[in-house]
Amino acid sequence: MKYQIEHTNILNYEAPVDQSLNHIRLKPRTDECQRLLSYRPDITPVTLTKEHVDLWGNHVETFFIAEQHQKLIVTTSSVVSIQKSPFIRMVQFSPEMETIFQSELFHQHYLAALSETDYTFLYTHQVDEVNKQIPATKNPVECALKIMEYMHDSFTYDSEATGVNTKAHEAFDLKRGVCQDLTHIMLGILRAKGLPARYVSGYLYVGEDSALIGDSATHAWIEVMIPGIGWIGLDPTNNVEALENHIRIGVGRDYQDTSPLQGVYRGGKHTLDVKVSVQLLEQH
Repeated sequence: MKYQIEHTNILNYEAPVDQSLNHIRLKPRTDECQRLLSYRPDITPVTLTKEHVDLWGNHVETFFIAEQHQKLIVTTSSVVSIQKSPFIRMVQFSPEMETIFQSELFHQHYLAALSETDYTFLYTHQVDEVNKQIPATKNPVECALKIMEYMHDSFTYDSEATGVNTKAHEAFDLKRGVCQDLTHIMLGILRAKGLPARYVSGYLYVGEDSALIGDSATHAWIEVMIPGIGWIGLDPTNNVEALENHIRIGVGRDYQDTSPLQGVYRGGKHTLDVKVSVQLLEQH
């Protein structure tokens, strides 16, 4: 599958800003299943960007605007090719895989993906509520799939219920939220059960006549580490494996590590308008 993505962020400041320092994470990744064919950022006011790769392997572009401005427009255009086949439901969790999964070395290596954060923290009684619904199992593949199904059945997608700063334990009590909230909650559950998992930000191609939710802006889902296989993407918002419709930009412990646009400036409040378009160019 080949996609073209157009992503525009428009920051409107209530008063002119003297200067601003910004970081964007909007460049799609290249890995064994996804290839970035082209990428172009356009920034107004015009400025140069400096790129680096962060601790999680995400492309981060930094730019400084010294001139006074009351609006910042960041538009990125990307073309991405994805070739990925479903297989997680066919995985046989072998005794060798279980030995690795239970080892101290495995847990130490993926400690960051096992540690709770402010965004993913859940109270003990909330985790207990989930455990009552999901029987214990030594198979992490089976466990992750059951948790994803639980998330989809127990939570309602609601774009008005939460905000960008809502934490997992808050959205858990509401039993509603957007893909960011459902992803944070699922991460909290997986980590409480000892399954290394990370946050993924990206885009979702919905297309015509699709029941998938999450194409109006950036999308979020999780990846769980399965020994002998690697990182497996699961989308709790849609109760599906993250495959050719899911275009990956960044990964991290939570939203904070993958935020598309971050910055500091001298001035008052601002509003943010986001527009995303994902177009299918070629179907393999």
